[in-house]
Amino acid sequence: MNYRIGVDVGGTFTDFLLIDGQGNSSVFKTSSTPKDPSIGVLNGLKEMADAVGLSIKEFAAKVDLIVHGTTVTTNAVLTGNGVKTGLITTEGFRDILEMRRGYREEIYNNKLTPPPPLVPRDRRLPVTERMNAAGQEVTPLDQASLKAAVEELKKQNVDAVAICFMHSYANQAHEQAAKQVVAEALPNVYLTVSSDLLPQARIYERVSTAALNCYIGPILKRYLTALQQNLKNIGFTGVLLIMQSNGGVATPESTAETAVMTLLSGPASGPTAGITFASVQGFDNCMTVDMGGTSFDAAVVQKGVPLLRSEGWINRQRLALPMLDIHTIGAGGGSIGWIDDGGLLRMGPQSAGADPGPACYGRGGKLPTCTDANLVLGYLDAKYFLGGRMKLDLEASKTAIETYIAKPLKLSLEEAAAGMFHMMNVNMAAGLREITVSRGIDPREYPLVVAGGAGPVHGAMIATELEIPIVLVPRESSIFCASGMLRSDFKHSYVRTYHSLAAAANTKLMAQYYGEMEKEGRAVLHREKVEDHKRVRVEYAADMRYLGQHNEITCDFDIIKFEEQGVDYLREVLHAEHDHLFGYSLKGTATEVEIVNLRVTVLGITEKPAMKFMTRSDEDASPYKKGTRKVYIPSARQFQDIPIYDGETLQFGNIGYGPCLIEQITTTTFVPPEYDFVVDRAGTFSLYLKEHAHTYLKRVFA
Repeated sequence: MNYRIGVDVGGTFTDFLLIDGQGNSSVFKTSSTPKDPSIGVLNGLKEMADAVGLSIKEFAAKVDLIVHGTTVTTNAVLTGNGVKTGLITTEGFRDILEMRRGYREEIYNNKLTPPPPLVPRDRRLPVTERMNAAGQEVTPLDQASLKAAVEELKKQNVDAVAICFMHSYANQAHEQAAKQVVAEALPNVYLTVSSDLLPQARIYERVSTAALNCYIGPILKRYLTALQQNLKNIGFTGVLLIMQSNGGVATPESTAETAVMTLLSGPASGPTAGITFASVQGFDNCMTVDMGGTSFDAAVVQKGVPLLRSEGWINRQRLALPMLDIHTIGAGGGSIGWIDDGGLLRMGPQSAGADPGPACYGRGGKLPTCTDANLVLGYLDAKYFLGGRMKLDLEASKTAIETYIAKPLKLSLEEAAAGMFHMMNVNMAAGLREITVSRGIDPREYPLVVAGGAGPVHGAMIATELEIPIVLVPRESSIFCASGMLRSDFKHSYVRTYHSLAAAANTKLMAQYYGEMEKEGRAVLHREKVEDHKRVRVEYAADMRYLGQHNEITCDFDIIKFEEQGVDYLREVLHAEHDHLFGYSLKGTATEVEIVNLRVTVLGITEKPAMKFMTRSDEDASPYKKGTRKVYIPSARQFQDIPIYDGETLQFGNIGYGPCLIEQITTTTFVPPEYDFVVDRAGTFSLYLKEHAHTYLKRVFA
């Protein structure tokens, strides 16, 4: 029997989903090892080997596939621990990284200063050369200034070099010539050329993305090399794939060259898992939230497809490559409670992480966290955390909350813990509102799929804040992203600037560019052993805007219709997308459409694990009660004895009534009084507002 494994390295725990040859799945969690994340991965593999009764080498030999999400690059950017990077750029544009775009993140905060650039000024070296926007050479590449720049970077002993010249998206000749010189002079240096990574207009975005890639590239490369060697040492001969920010997977070799594509590696598979479980009940739209130890990630899926964005920020640094539209805030089980200068209670974004962790972990942590509050309020069982493998220290939690929250605010222990719980829920509801209400999406119309080890405790309370009637908690929610990784496809995204009014567009040239990007993507898939053309899917898009607008919209379209109807079809696509996003379009006016960028996404369809469905059981869930426990009920503002259900044994069709708890080995679901729950055919715990019971149960049992 062979196995497939999804691995998600988080800030506190490393999550694993093990699927055997018959489709049976098992959930595993080990503590993350921040100093070397691969140790946590190997610890999990050893735990899985023990669980199936094999030695680690016997087990590894039977593993066909490992899909791995990593936070290595994210942590390097967030902590400022990237490598020593140099930048070679066009003379006169040395300070682009500091000039940015004059963008003010907080409009009314005059004291907010830009973050330090990833490359300091003494390692940003100008070279005499210049192309214009049409790709015509204005100033030849000066070899003397180029060699002087290379010598200076060599003297400074840099680990990585980014090359970014003006208008290289239109003509990359100068960048490619410089690449050859740098590669010969600095053969062991990680090298990024902007026209290879991002052949797109807008110099700041290209420079920032190239610098980011260099800043983290060697770190990712070292990690992947070590991980592959460690896996080889235990006898793994299967396929290793790495999760990318765009929601797809790629080989370690492809990923190492485009390290920036892993900056959302961990949460990127969450929306894929979310729609998989929501679709069991016939939903093709959903919202997903994943609350782990350090962060809270929220995303939206529409018509079965996670929303994408073409650019974003990571720790206030600009990144201009396609990524899933995931909103992340510092809210997790390890989020620390504190009191600000105004005497108000705050939660996070600081986190106790995995080491030392919450006070109740008994690893030296003294500060009160969200997990400590949940334990004091009764949502967690100190003796059953991780199925009893990890005992929690209730007294340590009480002491931490009493010392740092209750006494300073002159509250009782329970009031302080309840305040911490409420603040976490409000913060996370605001994060979810950011990607729904602020973008014209009514969250009440979408089911909320809740995941993460801490998520199900808070999921229904977040839903209450936003009046969401349906909350889905997959049985695999605690390792949600690991589950989504095994359901992700190979995915490579390409962009080419083509700036023209639609009326003046050269459709033959556009078709040529699309063909070149498609060919490049198919070649990468071929190197990744995706050779069956039936497994390849190509998606086409264009960034467009109305003439006079500053920001463009990425519009997907049908390439066949474009070939038949030309730019008239693209105009209609923009009108429809603009109306969908903003409630109006300029169709029927004299305003012209402007094309900015052309995009191609090439997918290699992977084999997905089959969903295993349960057979229908009785509606009465009472046989699966484990007992009762005193738990804090927010709406009543008091503790009540409520039933606890064994989430490992509940069956399809079981119905329970809130308030109650559903306990699993790796997480606990809190069902408040406003909700009841039913188990669907996939084993998902489906919470619904009591007044929606009649119509919703029809859907579940359809």
